[in-house]
Amino acid sequence: VQLQACGGGLVQAGGSLRLSCAASGGTFSSYVMGWFRQAPGKDRDFVAAISASGRRTEYEDSVRGRFSISRDNAKSTAYLQMNSLMPEDTAVYYCAVDRSTSLLLSRYSNSKEYDYWGQGTQVTVSS
Repeated sequence: VQLQACGGGLVQAGGSLRLSCAASGGTFSSYVMGWFRQAPGKDRDFVAAISASGRRTEYEDSVRGRFSISRDNAKSTAYLQMNSLMPEDTAVYYCAVDRSTSLLLSRYSNSKEYDYWGQGTQVTVSS
């Protein structure tokens, strides 16, 4: 599975961005999709995940209510809509595939459970 993330950029605080993650190879509609982010000098942290069907989503507490994860299985693409952006959201954002279909509490926020990763897209939020 190859993943291509795009949509990052520079935005002022309070602004919005929409990230996209296009997948090729594999069976996209069978996989959990996740978004993670990594700020300079920090670990790669969980942001959001969506089940294979798209019916269930999970979010890290600091982004819940501001970010929204979705997917279009017909287009093999996942999205991360980011609203009310804050400077602390500045990071490289990565999409990833977990070859399981359901969001399991023990898995979805753990980067080690994901099998394939995109190249990352930079999001910079200015104050």
